[in-house]
Amino acid sequence: MTRSIWKGPFVEESLIKKVEKIKNETNRKPIKTWSRKSTIIPDFVGVSFLIYNGKKFIPLTVSEDMVGHKLGEFAPTRTFAGHTPADKKAAKEGSSDASSVNKGDK
Repeated sequence: MTRSIWKGPFVEESLIKKVEKIKNETNRKPIKTWSRKSTIIPDFVGVSFLIYNGKKFIPLTVSEDMVGHKLGEFAPTRTFAGHTPADKKAAKEGSSDASSVNKGDK
């Protein structure tokens, strides 16, 4: 279920204040934030953020395409290392056995 229109998007108040403050500066440093749940609003376009993913801060520069999404969508919290060769071999053997059983049933 989506958020009610009348409530508007959630954006951390401190984040809005930091963006307004940094818009006036010429030397823009990235804004460090832990608020992954904040929605990206049009005021954020062109601003750089450092978003915490639970381990480290991920750099992000907001573009127009990102408006409406959450900051956390652009800082993944989980890494997929890939399947080990043993896993691939077991999956391949398992799928070939299953296909031969299905062919015999026909």
